[in-house]
Amino acid sequence: MNALAKKLGLEPTLRFYDVYSLDDEELLALIPRPVYALLVILPLTRAWDEERRREDEGREKEGGVGGPILYFPQTIGHACGSIGLLHCLLNGPAKAHILPNSILARIRETANPLDVNARAQLLYEDREFEDAHQSVAELGDTRAPSAEDGDRLGQHFVAFVKEDGRLWELEGNRKRPLDRGALAEEDDVLSPRALALGLKRVIDLELRSGGGDLRFSCIALAKAEGV
Repeated sequence: MNALAKKLGLEPTLRFYDVYSLDDEELLALIPRPVYALLVILPLTRAWDEERRREDEGREKEGGVGGPILYFPQTIGHACGSIGLLHCLLNGPAKAHILPNSILARIRETANPLDVNARAQLLYEDREFEDAHQSVAELGDTRAPSAEDGDRLGQHFVAFVKEDGRLWELEGNRKRPLDRGALAEEDDVLSPRALALGLKRVIDLELRSGGGDLRFSCIALAKAEGV
C-alpha cells in the first residue's frame, strides 16, 4: 500500500504502518500519532454479512455530490484494496497531503462534483489508476491469490477515516458511506472510542454470534518517522 500510495501521489511525509494489536499499549506506541486512516481486511462472517444486509436493505447508492465524504462504489473486479486506499487518502486529514498534479489530485478534483455512479465509471475508465494498481499487485513476499481464490476467501477491505468530527466506515461494496458516530477532538481513528465504533464493533458482532472467525489485518496511515 505504501508503494501504491506513492505512485498515486501521496506526499512522502505519510506512510502506512502495520497494526499488531488493538489493546497492547507498547505495540500501539510503535505507530506515530495521530493516525489519519485505518485500512482493514476482514472475513465476511455470517454475523457481519447479516448486519450489512440489514443496513443496506432497500437503499439506493448514496454519497455523491455535496456530502462530507468522497466515496466510490466498486465496479472494478478484485480492486477492493485499491478502492479502500483511495478512501483513506481522499478523505480526512490525509487529503491535505496529496501532491499537486498527481493521480490522486486529478481523481479528487474530477470526482468531487459527480454522483456515485459517475465516480465509479470515472475509476473504471482511468488508465493511470489501473496501471498504478497493476504495477504493485505482485509486490511483497506472498503470492497474490487468483481471482477465484479471492472470491472464495470472502475478504473485504474497509477504510475508517475521521471527517467533521465523525468516524466514517467506507467500503466500495456498500450502498453508501457509513457514519459510525462522533469522535472527540483528541480522538484519532486508532483511539479507543474509534475502535469501539469501528473495527471492534465488527469483531464483537462475531463474538456475540458465537462465531470464532476473528481474523483481520490492519494498517494505519500516519506521519513517516523522522518527519
